[in-house]
Amino acid sequence: MAASKVSLWSCVFLFSLVVALSAGEDESKEYVLTLDHSNFTETVSKHDLIVVEFYAPWCGHCKKLAPEYEKAASVLSSNDPQVILAKVDANEDGNKEIANQYEVKGFPTIKILRNGGKSVQEYKGPREADGIVEYLKKQSGPASAELKSVDDATSLIGDKKVVIVGVFPKFSGEEYENFLAVADKRRSDYEFGHTLDAKHLPRGESSVSGPLVRLFKPFDELFVDSKDFNVDALEKFIEESSVPTVTVFNNDPNNHAFVVKYFDSPLAKAMLFVNFSGESADSIKTKYQEVAEQHKGDGLVFLLGDLEASQGALQYFGLREDQVPLLIIQTTDGTKYLKPNLESDQIAPWVKDYKEGKVPPFTKSEPIPEANDEPVKVVVADSLDDMVTKSGKNVLLEFYAPWCGHCQKLAPILDEVAVSYQNDADVLIAKLDATANDIPGDAYDVKGFPTVYFRSAGGKLVQYEGDRTKQDIIDFIEKNRDKAVQQEPAKEQEPARSKPAKMSFEKTCLAM
Repeated sequence: MAASKVSLWSCVFLFSLVVALSAGEDESKEYVLTLDHSNFTETVSKHDLIVVEFYAPWCGHCKKLAPEYEKAASVLSSNDPQVILAKVDANEDGNKEIANQYEVKGFPTIKILRNGGKSVQEYKGPREADGIVEYLKKQSGPASAELKSVDDATSLIGDKKVVIVGVFPKFSGEEYENFLAVADKRRSDYEFGHTLDAKHLPRGESSVSGPLVRLFKPFDELFVDSKDFNVDALEKFIEESSVPTVTVFNNDPNNHAFVVKYFDSPLAKAMLFVNFSGESADSIKTKYQEVAEQHKGDGLVFLLGDLEASQGALQYFGLREDQVPLLIIQTTDGTKYLKPNLESDQIAPWVKDYKEGKVPPFTKSEPIPEANDEPVKVVVADSLDDMVTKSGKNVLLEFYAPWCGHCQKLAPILDEVAVSYQNDADVLIAKLDATANDIPGDAYDVKGFPTVYFRSAGGKLVQYEGDRTKQDIIDFIEKNRDKAVQQEPAKEQEPARSKPAKMSFEKTCLAM
């Protein structure tokens, strides 16, 4: 009996040990594939669907996403069909060619790659595990859902999003195939459905017969139709119809997708900021809507921002609350036109004057400082040419925002760099408040803060994207400067690394 008992407990112990080891292996297993320049192309080519995150180790947003992304990858590994999640360190020199190929301009950037990488789409879903899983399950299924009943249509077509539905007499033919092709191409941007019976659709569609495409939207006329099934024409119809005549910028998260689309538009942007709870708000909003409708298709897109939600936008432009109601038009080259403290009856004539070239551009500059004796020199719009462009010096110039935490962390490091070069007359370390000064958009591409450029004495301009340490910045300057008389600054121990997560303009505003 004793021997039997020992044998029994031995089996129980061994079983427990195996279970524990298996659990440990499961916990330590990484479901997110790590890709780099050596295996990226080969891995992507093997998958019909793979999702790739481009990240940087120093990026706070990437660090926050990492556990959620890993958790989502674990869940999606057992999905049918399986969805593969991968990541690429885009900050690694060997991987920068891949990052450039996929137009990675900020971190984290997530791309959905289909058909072995032949089709590339932006991931525009949530950043927490459950939301990632739900979003990508839809991306892995059919591009368009068949609507067989009123319940199917009701569950797909809500009152907060854009949905495109094709109505067909049969699920075959050129119109149907073109619709599915567009649905597959734009599935990361919109939801698609198709049906044989328009009576399933909301809003009294009994008289509708196919083939026809109906776009449902939560603004303006609520739906629009098209019978042009040419692929390019259908894409254009969807893109143009899914933008509100006036995009509302407030604290409602349902509007954020439309705000992003607004800022992605290649057209000139009219932005009216007003206190929505103010006495004159209703009349101003009504008149602004009328003006926007009059100029629809006229090279302008319109946004109406609530003062409470628009603090980030005002700070970005370096404007003040006492200028509200405030109308700004910004052209594609960055030129701005400004009308502060406007009244409702001034909107139409001012926009008309702008269209006719009668409004002078608004040039924003802080005063040139009388004393500029700190290690890092202050540059303003009015002194940019003299201190940087025409200075004949090697200039490291930081574009910053006073409210930017990453800029605040970088400031003492730039001070140390500037002190290292204080005896070198050929090198200047400088900073420019990009919220209070206009920046020449043809020379500097500033989409987030801090953005750092180096202009050599000979005029070569290059953006600095290295690590945010004193020695890395010094090494970069020495590598790129035009060396009349080179004086090597003393090397010191590298401080803790700090690098910003670059944010596009609309994300900056939404994040504030």
